[in-house]
Amino acid sequence: MAQYQPQGFTLLPPAVKHLLIINIICYAGYYALARQGIADLNYLLGIWTPSSGLFRPWQPLTYMFMHGSFDHLFFNMFSLWMFGTVLERYWGTRRFLFYYLVCGIGAGLLNLLVPGVHVSVGASGAIYALLLAFGMMFPNEYIYLYFLVPIKTKWFIIGMIALELFEGVFRSYDGVAHFAHLGGMLIGFLLVLYWRKHPFSKYF
Repeated sequence: MAQYQPQGFTLLPPAVKHLLIINIICYAGYYALARQGIADLNYLLGIWTPSSGLFRPWQPLTYMFMHGSFDHLFFNMFSLWMFGTVLERYWGTRRFLFYYLVCGIGAGLLNLLVPGVHVSVGASGAIYALLLAFGMMFPNEYIYLYFLVPIKTKWFIIGMIALELFEGVFRSYDGVAHFAHLGGMLIGFLLVLYWRKHPFSKYF
C-alpha cells in the first residue's frame, strides 16, 4: 500500500507548474478581452454540444483551460496543486500529464452526451479525476473538509460520486457539468486499474 508523504510548500513539479501557468494566463486573457468587449474566449474555446452547431474539433482540449469566474479558477487550481503535486511525484511527469489530459478530454466528450444546448468550460473533469486517483492511491489518508473536519479520502470520494450523481440527475440545469465530473472520474478509475495491472507500460 502506497504511503502519502506530505511535501509541504516545496517547489512545484513541472507539469503541475505549467498547467497552473497556462490556466492563469487563459483566464487573464478571457477576463481582459471580455472586459474590453473584444471577444469572449469561453465562447470560442469552451466545448459546445453538437446540437448547438458551435462545436469545433479543438474544443475538447481547450475547454479545460478556460474558466468562467475567479472562484472557479481558484478552487480548480488549488486542487491541482494539492493533489496533482503528490500524483506527479508518485507517477512521474509523463504519466501524470497523460492522465490529466486524457481524463479532461474524456470528461468533456462524455458531457456532450447530456441533452440540450450548452457550453462547458473548466478543468473540473480532470481535477475530479485527480481526486479519484489520490483516493485510490492513498485511501486511508485524511482530507480536511472545509479545513476543519477530517475524513478519510476513500469516504470523501464515495460521497463526492454520490453527490455528483444526485446533482446530475435531479439538478441537471444548475449550470454545473456534473456528468463531466463523473466522466473524468470514470476514465481516471479505468486508467488507474490499467496501470495497476500493467505498472511498467512503456506507452504511458
